[in-house]
Amino acid sequence: MTKLTLYVGNKNYSSWSLRPWLALEACGVPFEDVVIPFDFPAGNPKFRDISPTGRVPVLHHGDIRVWESLAIIEYVAELFPQAGLWPEDPAERAVARSYSMEMLSGFRALRGACPMNMRREKRAINLPNDVMGDVERIETIWREAVARSGGPFLFGRFTAADAMFAPVVNRFEVYDLTRNPGSLAYMDAVKTHPAFAKWQEAALKETWIVPEDEA
Repeated sequence: MTKLTLYVGNKNYSSWSLRPWLALEACGVPFEDVVIPFDFPAGNPKFRDISPTGRVPVLHHGDIRVWESLAIIEYVAELFPQAGLWPEDPAERAVARSYSMEMLSGFRALRGACPMNMRREKRAINLPNDVMGDVERIETIWREAVARSGGPFLFGRFTAADAMFAPVVNRFEVYDLTRNPGSLAYMDAVKTHPAFAKWQEAALKETWIVPEDEA
C-alpha cells in the first residue's frame, strides 16, 4: 500500500493535528508524520504547498489529499477497518461519531479561552460562564460514556472518539478546569496512553513559541 504521510503543526499547540495523529498511532496504523511549524501571525506559507486549505493537518496518500481532522480519521478507518478506529457496534459507533462531531463544531468558548499547550505550567485563569458551560457539557459526555462502557475510555477501549477529546484533556489539566474524580480518572487514562505520551514527549522538546497560544 502507498505510504500515508500526515502533515501536522507544532505538537505543543496544534490540537487539530493531535486528533488524527493520535487516532492513527493508538490504533496501529502505519504512517509518517511531518511537522511544519506555525509562523504567526501570517501563517506558514508552506502549508499552501501541501494543503488546499492552507492549514494542517492534512494527509497525503499517493495523489490523494485529505484535510480536516475527522475526515482524515474516517478515510483511514475505511483503509484499515481492522484497526478499529471506531466502536464495532453500530449504535455505539453512531454515538462515537456524534460526540466527535460535537467536538468538531462546538466548544468554541473553551477552545478560544484555553488554547492547547503541552508545555504550560498548571494554573487556573478567570473564565467566563460560557467556557464553564462547555466544561460541564464535556464532563457530562465523559461521565455518561464511561458509565455505559465501563471505561477506562469512552467506549471501553481507545477509539477515535477519545482522540477527538484528547486536546481537551490537556486543556482540563493545564488550566485546572476540574476536580471531579470521574473526569480526572478518564483524563489519566488518556494521558498515560503510550500514543499520547509519545506526542507529548515530542511536544515538550519543541522550542517554538506562539504568543497567541500562551494564555
